[in-house]
Amino acid sequence: GGKDAINTTIINFNNEKMQITWAARELFPNENVSFFYTFGEGKNKVWKPCITYLLDQDYNSGCLFKTEGPTLAISIRNSNGSEELFYKNLKADFYIKPSPPENVTFFWEEDTVTVSCNKPERNAWCLTFELQYKSKFDKEWQSRTSKCCSVREQGFDPRKCYSFRVRLRRRVPYCNVVKYSSDWAAETFWMNGTLLDSCDDDITPQSKTVIVLSCLLAVLLMMLILLILLCKWQRVRMSILPAIPDPKYPFADLFNYHNGNLQEWLDKNDHVVLQTKLEYEEPESITEAESQQEDGKNSGKEEPLEKIFTFPGAAENNDSKAAEIACLIPASNTMAPFAGLHVLMNDDMYVML
Repeated sequence: GGKDAINTTIINFNNEKMQITWAARELFPNENVSFFYTFGEGKNKVWKPCITYLLDQDYNSGCLFKTEGPTLAISIRNSNGSEELFYKNLKADFYIKPSPPENVTFFWEEDTVTVSCNKPERNAWCLTFELQYKSKFDKEWQSRTSKCCSVREQGFDPRKCYSFRVRLRRRVPYCNVVKYSSDWAAETFWMNGTLLDSCDDDITPQSKTVIVLSCLLAVLLMMLILLILLCKWQRVRMSILPAIPDPKYPFADLFNYHNGNLQEWLDKNDHVVLQTKLEYEEPESITEAESQQEDGKNSGKEEPLEKIFTFPGAAENNDSKAAEIACLIPASNTMAPFAGLHVLMNDDMYVML
Protein backbone atom coordinates (compact mmCIF):
# COMPACT_ATOMS: atom_id res chain seq x y z
CA GLY A 1 0.00 0.00 0.00
CA GLY A 2 0.78 3.67 -0.10
CA LYS A 3 1.73 6.06 2.59
CA ASP A 4 -1.89 6.43 3.80
CA ALA A 5 -2.38 2.68 4.33
CA ILE A 6 -0.98 2.67 7.88
CA ASN A 7 -3.59 2.54 10.63
CA THR A 8 -3.03 5.05 13.40
CA THR A 9 -4.93 5.98 16.54
CA ILE A 10 -5.36 9.73 17.05
CA ILE A 11 -6.64 11.24 20.29
CA ASN A 12 -6.90 14.93 21.10
CA PHE A 13 -7.26 15.12 24.90
CA ASN A 14 -9.70 17.97 25.50
CA ASN A 15 -7.93 19.97 22.80
CA GLU A 16 -4.88 20.23 25.04
CA LYS A 17 -2.62 17.27 24.20
CA MET A 18 -2.31 15.01 21.17
CA GLN A 19 -1.50 11.31 21.21
CA ILE A 20 -0.65 9.44 18.00
CA THR A 21 0.03 5.68 18.15
CA TRP A 22 0.76 2.96 15.57
CA ALA A 23 1.50 -0.78 15.55
CA ALA A 24 5.29 -0.60 15.51
CA ARG A 25 6.07 -4.34 15.63
CA GLU A 26 3.64 -5.14 12.82
CA LEU A 27 4.25 -2.17 10.54
CA PHE A 28 7.98 -1.69 11.03
CA PRO A 29 9.42 -4.94 12.36
CA ASN A 30 13.02 -4.28 11.32
CA GLU A 31 13.63 -0.64 12.31
CA ASN A 32 12.86 1.95 14.95
CA VAL A 33 11.00 4.77 13.18
CA SER A 34 10.96 8.49 14.01
CA PHE A 35 7.95 10.82 14.23
CA PHE A 36 7.46 14.47 13.10
CA TYR A 37 4.43 16.77 13.30
CA THR A 38 3.35 20.35 12.42
CA PHE A 39 0.34 22.60 12.99
CA GLY A 40 1.34 25.00 10.24
CA GLU A 41 -0.34 25.35 6.83
CA GLY A 42 0.92 25.96 3.30
CA LYS A 43 4.56 26.08 2.43
CA ASN A 44 5.60 27.52 5.77
CA LYS A 45 5.28 24.29 7.64
CA VAL A 46 7.77 23.77 10.41
CA TRP A 47 8.24 20.12 11.28
CA LYS A 48 8.91 19.30 14.88
CA PRO A 49 10.45 16.03 16.03
CA CYS A 50 8.71 14.03 18.72
CA ILE A 51 10.11 14.62 22.18
CA THR A 52 8.01 12.13 24.16
CA TYR A 53 7.78 8.67 22.56
CA LEU A 54 5.56 5.80 23.61
CA LEU A 55 7.42 2.48 23.50
CA ASP A 56 6.45 -1.09 22.62
CA GLN A 57 9.25 -3.56 23.45
CA ASP A 58 11.83 -0.76 23.11
CA TYR A 59 10.40 0.29 19.75
CA ASN A 60 8.79 3.69 19.14
CA SER A 61 5.03 3.08 18.88
CA GLY A 62 3.56 6.56 19.57
CA CYS A 63 4.13 10.19 20.42
CA LEU A 64 2.69 12.71 22.90
CA PHE A 65 2.79 16.44 22.14
CA LYS A 66 0.88 19.65 22.84
CA THR A 67 -2.13 20.65 20.74
CA GLU A 68 -1.33 23.93 19.02
CA GLY A 69 -4.07 24.38 16.41
CA PRO A 70 -7.12 22.93 14.62
CA THR A 71 -5.16 21.35 11.76
CA LEU A 72 -2.36 18.81 12.05
CA ALA A 73 0.06 17.05 9.73
CA ILE A 74 2.05 14.01 10.86
CA SER A 75 4.97 12.17 9.27
CA ILE A 76 6.53 8.83 10.21
CA ARG A 77 10.06 8.39 8.85
CA ASN A 78 12.93 5.97 9.11
CA SER A 79 15.28 6.06 12.07
CA ASN A 80 17.46 8.92 10.77
CA GLY A 81 14.51 10.86 9.26
CA SER A 82 15.74 10.72 5.69
CA GLU A 83 12.88 8.63 4.27
CA GLU A 84 9.19 9.24 4.85
CA LEU A 85 7.18 6.06 5.51
CA PHE A 86 3.78 7.59 6.35
CA TYR A 87 2.16 11.02 5.95
CA LYS A 88 -1.29 12.36 6.86
CA ASN A 89 -3.19 15.68 7.24
CA LEU A 90 -6.10 15.80 9.68
CA LYS A 91 -8.40 18.08 11.65
CA ALA A 92 -7.30 17.93 15.27
CA ASP A 93 -10.77 19.10 16.43
CA PHE A 94 -12.38 15.94 14.99
CA TYR A 95 -10.48 13.69 17.41
CA ILE A 96 -11.27 15.36 20.70
CA LYS A 97 -11.71 13.20 23.77
CA PRO A 98 -13.37 15.38 26.44
CA SER A 99 -12.25 15.52 30.05
CA PRO A 100 -14.48 14.02 32.79
CA PRO A 101 -17.29 16.28 34.05
CA GLU A 102 -16.31 18.75 36.76
CA ASN A 103 -18.25 19.87 39.81
CA VAL A 104 -21.02 17.27 39.46
CA THR A 105 -24.07 18.08 41.61
CA PHE A 106 -27.18 16.07 42.51
CA PHE A 107 -30.54 17.65 43.29
CA TRP A 108 -33.20 15.35 44.77
CA GLU A 109 -36.95 16.00 44.78
CA GLU A 110 -38.95 13.00 46.06
CA ASP A 111 -38.30 10.21 43.51
CA THR A 112 -36.67 12.54 40.93
CA VAL A 113 -32.99 13.46 40.66
CA THR A 114 -31.35 16.13 38.54
CA VAL A 115 -27.63 15.75 37.82
CA SER A 116 -25.55 18.55 36.35
CA CYS A 117 -21.93 19.62 35.89
CA ASN A 118 -19.89 22.64 34.85
CA LYS A 119 -20.36 23.67 31.24
CA PRO A 120 -17.16 23.69 29.13
CA GLU A 121 -16.03 27.07 27.83
CA ARG A 122 -15.67 25.93 24.20
CA ASN A 123 -18.06 24.00 21.95
CA ALA A 124 -20.40 22.81 24.67
CA TRP A 125 -23.00 22.09 21.96
CA CYS A 126 -20.71 19.29 20.70
CA LEU A 127 -21.07 17.41 23.98
CA THR A 128 -23.79 15.22 25.44
CA PHE A 129 -24.13 14.44 29.14
CA GLU A 130 -24.58 10.76 30.03
CA LEU A 131 -25.85 9.49 33.40
CA GLN A 132 -25.70 5.86 34.47
CA TYR A 133 -27.13 4.43 37.68
CA LYS A 134 -28.04 1.11 39.28
CA SER A 135 -29.16 -0.18 42.65
CA LYS A 136 -27.41 -3.02 44.41
CA PHE A 137 -30.23 -5.27 43.20
CA ASP A 138 -29.53 -4.48 39.52
CA LYS A 139 -27.00 -6.31 37.38
CA GLU A 140 -26.82 -3.77 34.53
CA TRP A 141 -26.40 -0.02 34.50
CA GLN A 142 -29.38 2.12 33.47
CA SER A 143 -28.33 4.91 31.09
CA ARG A 144 -29.83 8.34 30.33
CA THR A 145 -28.39 10.93 27.95
CA SER A 146 -29.14 14.63 27.59
CA LYS A 147 -27.56 17.70 26.11
CA CYS A 148 -24.72 19.23 28.05
CA CYS A 149 -24.73 19.63 30.88
CA SER A 150 -27.74 18.42 32.86
CA VAL A 151 -29.93 15.31 32.95
CA ARG A 152 -33.12 14.62 34.88
CA GLU A 153 -34.44 11.17 35.81
CA GLN A 154 -37.31 9.97 38.01
CA GLY A 155 -38.65 6.74 39.46
CA PHE A 156 -36.07 6.19 42.19
CA ASP A 157 -37.10 4.03 45.15
CA PRO A 158 -36.38 5.89 48.42
CA ARG A 159 -35.70 2.53 50.14
CA LYS A 160 -32.85 1.61 47.79
CA CYS A 161 -29.26 2.76 47.53
CA TYR A 162 -28.11 3.77 44.04
CA SER A 163 -24.69 4.12 42.42
CA PHE A 164 -24.26 7.04 40.01
CA ARG A 165 -21.61 7.90 37.45
CA VAL A 166 -21.49 10.51 34.67
CA ARG A 167 -19.39 11.33 31.63
CA LEU A 168 -19.32 13.60 28.57
CA ARG A 169 -19.59 12.26 25.02
CA ARG A 170 -18.49 13.95 21.80
CA ARG A 171 -21.21 14.19 19.15
CA VAL A 172 -20.66 12.26 15.91
CA PRO A 173 -20.49 13.15 12.99
CA TYR A 174 -21.11 16.85 13.67
CA CYS A 175 -18.06 17.40 15.85
CA ASN A 176 -16.01 14.18 15.79
CA VAL A 177 -15.16 11.43 13.36
CA VAL A 178 -14.55 9.03 16.24
CA LYS A 179 -17.00 8.31 19.11
CA TYR A 180 -14.87 9.53 21.95
CA SER A 181 -16.22 9.84 25.48
CA SER A 182 -14.59 11.15 28.59
CA ASP A 183 -13.58 8.92 31.45
CA TRP A 184 -16.24 8.37 34.09
CA ALA A 185 -16.34 10.85 36.92
CA ALA A 186 -15.96 9.52 40.44
CA GLU A 187 -18.79 7.11 41.34
CA THR A 188 -21.14 8.32 44.09
CA PHE A 189 -23.73 6.55 46.22
CA TRP A 190 -27.11 8.02 47.14
CA MET A 191 -30.19 6.89 49.03
CA ASN A 192 -33.30 9.08 49.16
CA GLY A 193 -31.26 12.26 48.72
CA THR A 194 -28.56 11.27 51.23
CA LEU A 195 -24.95 10.85 50.12
CA LEU A 196 -23.36 7.63 51.41
CA ASP A 197 -19.82 6.31 51.38
CA SER A 198 -21.03 3.09 49.73
CA CYS A 199 -24.21 1.11 49.29
CA ASP A 200 -23.01 -1.22 52.04
CA ASP A 201 -23.83 1.59 54.49
CA ASP A 202 -27.49 1.93 53.48
CA ILE A 203 -28.78 0.52 56.80
CA THR A 204 -30.51 3.57 58.27
CA PRO A 205 -31.55 4.00 61.92
CA GLN A 206 -35.11 3.23 60.87
CA SER A 207 -34.10 -0.11 59.42
CA LYS A 208 -32.08 -0.85 62.57
CA THR A 209 -35.21 -0.21 64.64
CA VAL A 210 -37.18 -2.56 62.43
CA ILE A 211 -34.54 -5.25 62.91
CA VAL A 212 -34.60 -4.84 66.71
CA LEU A 213 -38.39 -4.98 66.83
CA SER A 214 -38.40 -8.05 64.61
CA CYS A 215 -35.96 -9.81 66.93
CA LEU A 216 -38.07 -8.93 69.99
CA LEU A 217 -41.22 -10.22 68.32
CA ALA A 218 -39.43 -13.43 67.39
CA VAL A 219 -38.29 -13.93 71.00
CA LEU A 220 -41.81 -13.30 72.35
CA LEU A 221 -43.28 -15.70 69.83
CA MET A 222 -40.80 -18.40 70.84
CA MET A 223 -41.64 -17.86 74.53
CA LEU A 224 -45.36 -18.16 73.77
CA ILE A 225 -44.80 -21.39 71.87
CA LEU A 226 -42.73 -22.78 74.76
CA LEU A 227 -45.49 -21.92 77.26
CA ILE A 228 -48.09 -23.63 75.10
CA LEU A 229 -45.91 -26.72 74.79
CA LEU A 230 -45.29 -26.71 78.55
CA CYS A 231 -49.03 -26.58 79.30
CA LYS A 232 -49.66 -29.38 76.85
CA TRP A 233 -46.92 -31.45 78.47
CA GLN A 234 -48.39 -30.89 81.94
CA ARG A 235 -51.78 -32.14 80.74
CA VAL A 236 -50.24 -35.17 79.07
CA ARG A 237 -48.19 -35.97 82.16
CA MET A 238 -51.22 -35.63 84.43
CA SER A 239 -53.23 -37.97 82.20
CA ILE A 240 -50.46 -40.58 82.14
CA LEU A 241 -49.21 -40.21 85.70
CA PRO A 242 -52.08 -38.87 87.88
CA ALA A 243 -51.12 -37.34 91.20
CA ILE A 244 -51.54 -39.52 94.30
CA PRO A 245 -53.55 -37.67 96.97
CA ASP A 246 -51.77 -37.02 100.22
CA PRO A 247 -53.73 -38.30 103.29
CA LYS A 248 -52.45 -35.52 105.47
CA TYR A 249 -54.76 -32.97 103.83
CA PRO A 250 -58.12 -34.73 104.52
CA PHE A 251 -56.82 -35.62 107.98
CA ALA A 252 -54.83 -32.53 108.79
CA ASP A 253 -55.74 -32.63 112.50
CA LEU A 254 -54.49 -36.22 112.78
CA PHE A 255 -50.99 -35.25 111.63
CA ASN A 256 -50.77 -31.65 112.86
CA TYR A 257 -52.21 -32.02 116.39
CA HIS A 258 -51.98 -35.75 117.20
CA ASN A 259 -48.73 -36.69 115.41
CA GLY A 260 -50.45 -39.52 113.60
CA ASN A 261 -51.93 -41.08 116.79
CA LEU A 262 -55.11 -42.55 115.34
CA GLN A 263 -56.64 -43.62 118.71
CA GLU A 264 -56.16 -40.19 120.23
CA TRP A 265 -57.61 -38.56 117.14
CA LEU A 266 -60.63 -40.90 117.21
CA ASP A 267 -61.29 -40.16 120.88
CA LYS A 268 -61.53 -36.44 120.23
CA ASN A 269 -63.33 -36.59 116.88
CA ASP A 270 -66.26 -39.02 117.33
CA HIS A 271 -68.68 -36.85 115.41
CA VAL A 272 -66.21 -36.44 112.53
CA VAL A 273 -65.68 -40.19 112.27
CA LEU A 274 -69.39 -40.87 112.27
CA GLN A 275 -70.04 -38.29 109.57
CA THR A 276 -67.15 -39.58 107.46
CA LYS A 277 -68.36 -43.15 107.89
CA LEU A 278 -71.83 -42.27 106.73
CA GLU A 279 -70.54 -40.33 103.72
CA TYR A 280 -68.28 -43.11 102.49
CA GLU A 281 -70.41 -46.18 103.21
CA GLU A 282 -70.92 -48.34 100.18
CA PRO A 283 -74.51 -48.78 99.05
CA GLU A 284 -74.10 -52.56 99.43
CA SER A 285 -73.21 -52.19 103.13
CA ILE A 286 -76.23 -49.99 103.78
CA THR A 287 -78.50 -52.45 102.02
CA GLU A 288 -77.01 -55.32 104.02
CA ALA A 289 -77.49 -53.42 107.26
CA GLU A 290 -81.13 -52.66 106.46
CA SER A 291 -81.73 -56.32 105.57
CA GLN A 292 -80.25 -57.53 108.86
CA GLN A 293 -82.30 -54.98 110.78
CA GLU A 294 -85.45 -56.30 109.18
CA ASP A 295 -84.43 -59.88 110.02
CA GLY A 296 -83.74 -58.78 113.58
CA LYS A 297 -87.17 -57.22 113.93
CA ASN A 298 -88.80 -60.36 112.62
CA SER A 299 -86.92 -62.48 115.13
CA GLY A 300 -87.68 -60.08 117.94
CA LYS A 301 -84.00 -59.38 118.63
CA GLU A 302 -82.66 -55.85 118.63
CA GLU A 303 -78.99 -55.33 118.09
CA PRO A 304 -77.14 -52.03 117.69
CA LEU A 305 -76.13 -50.99 114.20
CA GLU A 306 -72.47 -50.84 115.15
CA LYS A 307 -72.30 -54.62 115.53
CA ILE A 308 -73.03 -55.10 111.88
CA PHE A 309 -69.69 -53.49 111.07
CA THR A 310 -67.66 -55.23 113.74
CA PHE A 311 -64.83 -57.58 112.94
CA PRO A 312 -62.99 -60.17 115.01
CA GLY A 313 -60.09 -57.99 115.98
CA ALA A 314 -62.42 -55.32 117.24
CA ALA A 315 -64.58 -57.79 119.24
CA GLU A 316 -61.62 -59.29 121.09
CA ASN A 317 -60.35 -55.90 122.18
CA ASN A 318 -63.84 -54.61 123.07
CA ASP A 319 -62.98 -51.56 120.97
CA SER A 320 -66.28 -50.45 119.47
CA LYS A 321 -64.75 -47.23 118.13
CA ALA A 322 -62.22 -49.08 116.07
CA ALA A 323 -65.02 -50.61 114.02
CA GLU A 324 -66.22 -47.17 113.08
CA ILE A 325 -63.20 -46.54 110.89
CA ALA A 326 -63.82 -49.62 108.75
CA CYS A 327 -65.26 -47.44 105.98
CA LEU A 328 -62.87 -44.49 106.24
CA ILE A 329 -60.79 -43.49 103.26
CA PRO A 330 -57.05 -43.33 103.80
CA ALA A 331 -55.18 -42.01 100.76
CA SER A 332 -52.58 -44.74 100.24
CA ASN A 333 -52.02 -48.14 98.69
CA THR A 334 -50.03 -49.64 101.55
CA MET A 335 -50.72 -52.12 104.36
CA ALA A 336 -51.32 -50.41 107.71
CA PRO A 337 -51.49 -52.27 111.05
CA PHE A 338 -54.57 -51.56 113.09
CA ALA A 339 -55.76 -53.33 116.28
CA GLY A 340 -53.65 -56.38 115.51
CA LEU A 341 -54.86 -56.53 111.90
CA HIS A 342 -53.28 -55.44 108.64
CA VAL A 343 -55.53 -53.03 106.74
CA LEU A 344 -55.10 -52.63 102.92
CA MET A 345 -55.76 -49.10 101.71
CA ASN A 346 -56.58 -49.37 97.98
CA ASP A 347 -56.78 -46.81 95.10
CA ASP A 348 -60.51 -46.26 95.62
CA MET A 349 -59.80 -44.75 98.99
CA TYR A 350 -61.74 -47.49 100.86
CA VAL A 351 -60.46 -49.59 103.75
CA MET A 352 -60.41 -53.30 102.99
CA LEU A 353 -60.32 -55.73 105.92
